[in-house]
Amino acid sequence: MQKSLSVLLISAVVLSGCGTSRLNPKNWFGRSQAVPVASATDANPLIPRKNRLLKRDTSYQGTLVGEIRDLTIERVPGGAIARVTGLADQQGPYEVRLMPLNDGAPVGGVLSYELRALSVPYNAVGTERSRTLTAAVFVTDQDLAGVREIRVLGARNARSSRR
Repeated sequence: MQKSLSVLLISAVVLSGCGTSRLNPKNWFGRSQAVPVASATDANPLIPRKNRLLKRDTSYQGTLVGEIRDLTIERVPGGAIARVTGLADQQGPYEVRLMPLNDGAPVGGVLSYELRALSVPYNAVGTERSRTLTAAVFVTDQDLAGVREIRVLGARNARSSRR
């Protein structure tokens, strides 16, 4: 009895020491934090990219969501789920997506996404709760192999989470 109690006590102390180590899978990505975002200059919107008579452009036309509020990385079997909560500038955005940058390949150990949404023009601003958006993306273990940070960009800010 005394032997099993001492083994149980020692294992509890050892396991509690692993709470903040990299060995604990729940700590692989820490809490997200706000990071500055560089403003990009857009091309001239008056010059069309393609001729109207040719094939119609069917690419996703979503715009960046105004502000990224939260980034949570949840470990699941086979990878991780990156869940992002953002705040739109006005009510009514739909078809919210996390769009990968650099074709989904990490650059310098940083996997980057943009939170984009389609929106109705000239809509009311409304309360924060009515403008809150959530999107998620599954990232496989193979894609996470060389990644040490996941970053999500918005129009006015970005959030990142490190291993």
